[in-house]
Amino acid sequence: MKFGVPRETVAGERRVAFIPDTVVKLVKDGHEVVVEPGAGVAAGFTDDAYRSAGARLGDPWTADVLCKLQKPSAAEVSKLREGAALIGLLQAATSADLLGQLAQRRITAFSLELLPRITRAQAMDVLSSQATAAGYKAVLLAAETTPKFFPMLVTAAGTLSPARVLILGAGVAGLQAIATARRLGAIVSAFDVRAAVKEQVESLGAKFLAMEEQVQAEGAGGYATELSEDQHRRELEFLARSVKDADVVITTAAIPGKRAPILVTRAAVDGMRAGAVIVDLAAETGGNCELTQAGKTVEHHGVTILGPVNLPATLPLHASQMYARNVWSFLTHIVKEGKLQLDFTDEITKGTCVTHEGKVLKS
Repeated sequence: MKFGVPRETVAGERRVAFIPDTVVKLVKDGHEVVVEPGAGVAAGFTDDAYRSAGARLGDPWTADVLCKLQKPSAAEVSKLREGAALIGLLQAATSADLLGQLAQRRITAFSLELLPRITRAQAMDVLSSQATAAGYKAVLLAAETTPKFFPMLVTAAGTLSPARVLILGAGVAGLQAIATARRLGAIVSAFDVRAAVKEQVESLGAKFLAMEEQVQAEGAGGYATELSEDQHRRELEFLARSVKDADVVITTAAIPGKRAPILVTRAAVDGMRAGAVIVDLAAETGGNCELTQAGKTVEHHGVTILGPVNLPATLPLHASQMYARNVWSFLTHIVKEGKLQLDFTDEITKGTCVTHEGKVLKS
């Protein structure tokens, strides 16, 4: 089979779907890999590195299987070979037009953000690997923005108290943010509507904040579920009290396929201390803070609110390494004996395949 790796064209995207190590594995298995010139340069992988790994530099769009990160534009879809396969983060839940275009060209498309959270799929879990990068980088952004040191410092001018960091949401990004903030010496606490994550939070040296009447909001695959109106009201009241004393708040809460829940209201921001910083990792899906603007920095009554987008792309080398390993694991699941072999009774294949044989399978 021929695999293609294009250069990503979305503004700010510096990652690449395959690294040279991926090419080595595919070539060893008898496949051909075509990499678009310059595809990996922004991530630290030169054209020569791909050549040395066994890839050919050229037009990847005629491949049997095209692997990328961001969903393709309409112009890029038109370049795909009819009947080919496409693998990437296609954002299927909000991309009905794209799915229609792919079906029209009889593309078999796999949207990797739809991978089920099961043991067999752990090595393929692109959301977790990229969330690791986002959680880490969020803390670095906060440390750069806050007017305080993170660790306690004992100096000739006296002792300086450590920063107090609050993490909202203890999924993969939140746990990585906890670990990173702790490494930098901050006092860290965390909140999550899933009581089951308490042990993980505390194992990283953070304090788990629990509401007096803990709500249970854990759904399939361990993801948080949407709260009732009354539960959400009580949650907002609790968090408004919790953020008052924080120097840094990092929000990471997301509900798959839906708008991010509001956790920090305008009124809660009004109650925060001057100089406090909020880093909202849910900015791209509406934001966890009521004042967040995606891709922008907002100043409100002395509080700085960062709405970063696509943070994993700011760590392109390691983010690409993780993504490529995830994709390789996925390929070993669907490519057998030199060709695509799809079993739609399989949970992984059924969960990720969004178009096949001219039909849209899910949206």
